[in-house]
Amino acid sequence: MHRPLRYLATVPFFTAFFSFGQLGGDAVFRVLDIPSSARISALGGSPVAVYDNDINLGLFNPALLNSSMAKQVALSFMPYVDGINLGYAAYGHSFDSVGVTMSGSVQYVDYGTFTRRDETGADQGTFSAGEYVVQVGAGKAIDSVFSMGVNLKFITSNLEAYNASGWAADIGGVYVKQSIGLTIGATLRNIGFVSSTYDGTKEKLPFQAQLAATYKFRHAPFRLGLSIDNMQQWDLTYKDPVQVDQIDPVTGEIITKKVTTVDKALYHVVPNAEILFGPNFMVRMGYNYRRRQELAADVKPGLSGVSFGIGLKVSRVILSYSYAQFNLAGASNTFTLALRFADLKRTTAG
Repeated sequence: MHRPLRYLATVPFFTAFFSFGQLGGDAVFRVLDIPSSARISALGGSPVAVYDNDINLGLFNPALLNSSMAKQVALSFMPYVDGINLGYAAYGHSFDSVGVTMSGSVQYVDYGTFTRRDETGADQGTFSAGEYVVQVGAGKAIDSVFSMGVNLKFITSNLEAYNASGWAADIGGVYVKQSIGLTIGATLRNIGFVSSTYDGTKEKLPFQAQLAATYKFRHAPFRLGLSIDNMQQWDLTYKDPVQVDQIDPVTGEIITKKVTTVDKALYHVVPNAEILFGPNFMVRMGYNYRRRQELAADVKPGLSGVSFGIGLKVSRVILSYSYAQFNLAGASNTFTLALRFADLKRTTAG
């Protein structure tokens, strides 16, 4: 029996909240942009420049991979609405003889099970949909302050009997000046191509040029950060073609929302902060202006664009949680667990 192509129309719905209209929806495999790490999600959803032992950060900028992430495993899970689940598993290993730290990870989005119906609406059973990313990364310190790294990714997607796949790479660099608490990272993300599609129409991957910086105060428990997204394109504003225009009841003219130069600049900027209460507890927060502008309800925006979370070290295990508000109808709760096998061995030996 012929399977109607109208099943494909469900794909934009699946990723609407996660991509939030990114670049007018002109790219595929938005799973590549989902901040599955609780720490990154809490800090606004964009890659951050922090050079520490968190392997989750190295998955987004491979230049952050370093030897302190050796034998570390990370698991992340984000339950979402209507049975949609996201998550990943990652592992790091250091090759000390060549000064290279590598990571491997598998990320997934499970959209659940759906009812298949024919043109008359008759039940034809069920089908599933999902997206998956298999990634391998490597990072190396070039000198005492500069490191570089690269990620290689295979992406695959399935919807009912349809499949699509692609290949991508990230190239990153990071500058770390620990004496003044400054870290600056730059990343070219999702460089690649779509190798197969649902219907034969080739589309682009969600390429991004990103810049991020953090500053850790020497005598205060604060780390302030700023991420700049989509530097490759200035104007990120987008008008939804299906959105109904508002009409002025007096003049009868269409009410247009003016977008200023300041608005266009703020669409790129994601400020964030971490409050470090000690080595075992921290509070995180971020603000995504673009997410608020594109997803918030006009009448009652609420906390759209705001995100926050905590990091807690219990024994040898690091637990992280984040809450990110999209709009009144949707928010994400992300849970991440990380531990080093070497730490567990020391605990057992003790």
